[in-house]
Amino acid sequence: MRISRSTTHSDLLSLEAAVTVARSGFACIFSSSDEYERALITERRAQGRYGARPRNWLITFIALAIAVAGATIYRV
Repeated sequence: MRISRSTTHSDLLSLEAAVTVARSGFACIFSSSDEYERALITERRAQGRYGARPRNWLITFIALAIAVAGATIYRV
């Protein structure tokens, strides 16, 4: 079996083109993981996923104070 040089060369060019196309599918638009995380958090904030947490510190403090007072009175 004889393989012509022109067929081998065209096959090689075709293979290189296929490799280039395949590699482009793995390209990432972010240069680092920090850049990706920053973009992800920005997008999630825009969607409203990171809403402001309610400030229940006063309620928590009052409940804790009542519990401590109750435990103190119970032990006495």
